[in-house]
Amino acid sequence: MINKRNRVYIIAGIVLIIIMYIIVTYNGFVKKQEDVNNKWNEVNNAYQRRSDLIPTLVNTVKGLANFEKNIFTDIAAARAKAKAAATDVVNANNITTQLAAQNELAAATNKLLITVESYPNLKGTTAFTSLQVQLEGTERRVKVARKDFNQVVADYNSNVKAFPAKIVASIFGFTPKDGFSAESGAEKIIEIKF
Repeated sequence: MINKRNRVYIIAGIVLIIIMYIIVTYNGFVKKQEDVNNKWNEVNNAYQRRSDLIPTLVNTVKGLANFEKNIFTDIAAARAKAKAAATDVVNANNITTQLAAQNELAAATNKLLITVESYPNLKGTTAFTSLQVQLEGTERRVKVARKDFNQVVADYNSNVKAFPAKIVASIFGFTPKDGFSAESGAEKIIEIKF
C-alpha cells in the first residue's frame, strides 16, 4: 500500500514528467518553425539572385543583338512583379502569389533564351555563355530551395499533427504550414510563340 507521502511523490513525478514533455515538445516546435522560416528565406534568396541576374543577362543580350523590344519589356515587367510579390510571411496565399510571379519571370527569361538560340554569334560570346550558365544554376538553386522548404514544412507538419504532440501544438498555437505544390496545368508543356 502506498502511503500519503509516496503518493505525493508519485503525483509530483508524473506532473514533472508532463511539464518536461511539454517544454521539450514546445521547444521542438519552435526549432522546426524556425527551420521553416529559414528555408523560406532561402527560397527568397534564390528568387533574389534570379531577379538580380536577369537584368545583367538582358543588358548583355541587348548590347550584342537587336531583338524585339517586347521581350525585354516582358522581362522587366515580370521582374518587377516578382520583386513586389516577395514576402517573409509563410502562408498559402503568399506562396501562391510569389510562385505565380516567379513562374512568369522564368517564362519571360526562357522566351529570351529561345530567341537567342536563333543568333549564333550571340550564343558564342563568352559573356552570354557565362550568364546563361549562371542563370541555369540559379534555376537549380530555386528548385533545391523549394524542395528543401517542402521537406522542413513536411517535417514540421508531421510533428504538429502527431499525437500527443498535437495537444501541445494546439495549446501554443502551432498550426500546419503550406508548402509548394504543382499548379494545375503544370504538367503541360509551355508553348512560347514569337
